[in-house]
Amino acid sequence: MSDPTPLAGLAALEARLRQDLAWLDLPANPWVKPRVSAGAAVLDVAIIGGGMAGLALAAELRHLGVVAVIFDQSPAGFEGPWATTARMETLRSPKHLTGPALGLPALTFRAWYEAQFGAEGWAALDKIPRLQWADYLRWYRKVLALDVRNEHRVNRVAPRADGLVELEIVTPTQTHNLLARHVVLATGRDGLGGPWVPEFARQLPSHLWAHSADGLQNEWFEGKRVAVIGGGASAMDSAATTLEAGAKGVDLLIRRAELPRINKGKGAGNPGMIHGYWRLPDAWKWRIRNYLNTQQVPPPRGSTLRVSNSGKARFLLSSPVISVEQNPAGGLWLHTPTARIEADFLVFATGFRTDFQQRPEFAPFASQVRIWRDRFEAPSTELDAELSELPDLGDCFEFKEKTPGSCPGLNHIHCFSYPAALTYGAVSGDIPAISEGSKRLAHALVGQLFNDDIALHFEAMRSYADPELLGDEWVPAQPTAEELRQ
Repeated sequence: MSDPTPLAGLAALEARLRQDLAWLDLPANPWVKPRVSAGAAVLDVAIIGGGMAGLALAAELRHLGVVAVIFDQSPAGFEGPWATTARMETLRSPKHLTGPALGLPALTFRAWYEAQFGAEGWAALDKIPRLQWADYLRWYRKVLALDVRNEHRVNRVAPRADGLVELEIVTPTQTHNLLARHVVLATGRDGLGGPWVPEFARQLPSHLWAHSADGLQNEWFEGKRVAVIGGGASAMDSAATTLEAGAKGVDLLIRRAELPRINKGKGAGNPGMIHGYWRLPDAWKWRIRNYLNTQQVPPPRGSTLRVSNSGKARFLLSSPVISVEQNPAGGLWLHTPTARIEADFLVFATGFRTDFQQRPEFAPFASQVRIWRDRFEAPSTELDAELSELPDLGDCFEFKEKTPGSCPGLNHIHCFSYPAALTYGAVSGDIPAISEGSKRLAHALVGQLFNDDIALHFEAMRSYADPELLGDEWVPAQPTAEELRQ
């Protein structure tokens, strides 16, 4: 049953959150010593990306007294994929997970939802609708008063030898050049690259294909035969989108002989994995991530039924696409080991890859980043080209130099997106552990900011002169005559 006064419910929740923060004495007062370079103020922390990870990190830094500014290229309210490119009906994550709440009950999705729809509404909810999650994140940003600067596209990130990082930021009206002590890349699933497609896709006319992350539009599919390459969650969401847009039918071309049925990641989905993974030896990190890559994550049951229940979909298993060519009569021919499939439009649900070539804004340092392949030799039974390209990060999620001394200041750029998963586990983008990841990075940044300015903080301690005793709290006494004779 819906709450008849959702706005009143939200107002009460926001009052509760303000009280919780006051009781916890949050946020702390800003304490980082101001830095100026060539007469311009330097940002303490700049975060690129205003999605869930960027918001959670900025919130935790603010609680710890550090001012963080978020830059996002999207219009306000459209950060991240939820209201733009994503096509799932609901989130995969169970509704009870606390996500970016940072340990504050009043900041959880559940609190936000119950404030509007009541406890009965929460009990009746199965999975979180995608667009409601987007609304929750908009509220999260508003209620915490986070500094997000929308329609600010970061065009260049360049580390300097003095430890500062230069940012060139383009807005609809002008270009800004800023400096920051630390820059965090909270750039989401595509992280340090972008959507991946096989090489043959580049030879096809652009009007005949798209990647599942391109923001699929209904007019692309009406009345057409559509083929989708892939068998994961994005493939199911893409197939359902095409069918609901009026496609004649959809063929899912799936490399595997069977769809995976078990999400192996849940087998160790506990606080031990969250807090212990990053402390593991490299061989164990590699073994775990390689195993998860090999097993793959099954598409959600609801998403799969959304496709199969249409009666217009074929699940073509053991059907890797070997090549694609244009059909002279129009559309495409897709060749598999056993068949030639005709389609009018092709969707690649083939995921993302780390590929700095797709991110020219990182060109000033990309070639200097040390990746796992540079120092770790995988066992012959666990070879994984995708993992080998991931960055080998330091204790503060920072990039390391491929050759020591080759890129001064690189360690002031931090990767808080999917490519951090091999070093740190799934704490930099996924809902289950985003609070823990945000806290871990925020604490590391706070420690580094303090240590870098320790001389200034020590001098501030020496200069501190706010007395707690005024000198009138006691009367000096003298020993008695008898005590003096002892």
